[in-house]
Amino acid sequence: MKNLKKLPTKQLEKFSNIFTQLGLVLVLFIVYITLEHQTEQKGVAIYQPNDNNFVYIQPDKQVLFQKEVKEIPKTQAVKKQTFIPEEVVKGNDDIKETIIDVPKEDPVLVNIDDIVVAKIPDEDPFVNDVPFVMIEDAPIFKGCEGLSKEENKLCFDKKMKQFVQRNFDADLASELGLRAGKYKIQTQFLIDDKGNVVDIKIRAPHKQLEKETNDLIKKLPKFTPGKQRNKPVRVRYTLPIAFSVE
Repeated sequence: MKNLKKLPTKQLEKFSNIFTQLGLVLVLFIVYITLEHQTEQKGVAIYQPNDNNFVYIQPDKQVLFQKEVKEIPKTQAVKKQTFIPEEVVKGNDDIKETIIDVPKEDPVLVNIDDIVVAKIPDEDPFVNDVPFVMIEDAPIFKGCEGLSKEENKLCFDKKMKQFVQRNFDADLASELGLRAGKYKIQTQFLIDDKGNVVDIKIRAPHKQLEKETNDLIKKLPKFTPGKQRNKPVRVRYTLPIAFSVE
């Protein structure tokens, strides 16, 4: 009977030890979880822009940067000047005069006995070959007789244009296969002091057109020669011919 009464007490002691150990394990587990939670590193927010919000522009041309190099001014050598007469343009009456300052020099004493009188030629030394716009008395086209100087020039131009329109083969350009468009033939010739047409110069877009124009100019009638200071001179005349190919 004594042994039966003591048995429950021993069992309670065993369970008490077990519960104590379980409680200790539970406490250690809770402490471990707490420490792990406190030592967890805080996350850092990093902003990453979305590439879809940007527009990329690529230049069409490559930009080159060139270093500016300063040029050292060079001493300009004095060039020898040569006088070249300019061709007179029709309708340009404004002629600028160039004035050159000539340094004064001391007078030179000359013995009157050493002076030789030169013979002056009877003929006027005026150079022939005068542009049509500068001639005093223009050549006379047949049918323009008895007019004033200005009226004669206007009549000459009118008769020349009529002659070209009547005698120039306008169909030749189409026969040569030229493309559609406007073309020009530059023509220049001299009317000599006898009234004949000489020294014909032609520039055309086709050799056949040059030949046609040359034959046309040779058909011109003989003119009354132009005069400068009442003397017959050669007159240079420019005749541009324009035509269209359709």
